[in-house]
Amino acid sequence: MADQLNGKKIAFLAADGFEQIELTRPRKDITDAGAEVHLISLESGEIQGMNGDINKADTFKVDKTIDEVSAADYHGLVLPGGVVNPDNLRTNDKAVAFVRDFFAQHKPVAAICHAPIVLIEARVLDGRTVTSFPSIKTDLQNAGATWVDQEVVCDEALVTSRTPDDLDAFCAKAIEEFAEGRHEDQTV
Repeated sequence: MADQLNGKKIAFLAADGFEQIELTRPRKDITDAGAEVHLISLESGEIQGMNGDINKADTFKVDKTIDEVSAADYHGLVLPGGVVNPDNLRTNDKAVAFVRDFFAQHKPVAAICHAPIVLIEARVLDGRTVTSFPSIKTDLQNAGATWVDQEVVCDEALVTSRTPDDLDAFCAKAIEEFAEGRHEDQTV
């Protein structure tokens, strides 16, 4: 539905090393659904996308830095994966606080591949059911999450998926959750 997200602003938080298709595909689908999207990163300028974590892809212009935004400015958050990207984000206190604030404000968050690593650092996974790239399964379980091997999992406005192969289901569920908006019963 082309107007499903009209009037919604969605943040995409990424740093150098993100898996390119995990940013471009959700951004296209969410924009096509009517949302305004902003690419947020740790610094201004451009960030480097990757294909398969090892091959440089395109660079993307950052719309806003983490210093210029607040979770209150947005209706939802997307965290693209890749191995290096979430590792860069989880070591930045402001990025972690930004992510945590979406949960505190009961707003939808969508994370794919290795991106749930940032959710570990934000300490928002205890008691949640999630999926991810299989190599971080134990990390997620150690953070208190129940890990399942499914193309998409939604646990009270937290949408997670495994790999680019799951993008159809990931994008559809993320759009559905962003359209629903805040989930008052979501716990942090």
